[in-house]
Amino acid sequence: MKWTDTLDIAIELLENHPDVDPQYVRFTDLHRWVTELPGFDDAPDKSSEKILEAIQLAWMDEAE
Repeated sequence: MKWTDTLDIAIELLENHPDVDPQYVRFTDLHRWVTELPGFDDAPDKSSEKILEAIQLAWMDEAE
């Protein structure tokens, strides 16, 4: 997975953190959790606030 795979990342985050409300996740935690996902193989420094926000929004959509 790469940073641009927002939906795939969101689904993985939902599976790995089922009890977390994504609306309240800090971007620092979100960044760490994404980079720790199995199958994630992009450079940690390639993320941005815009990418993290897109991941967070996709995660919120999947959680509904």
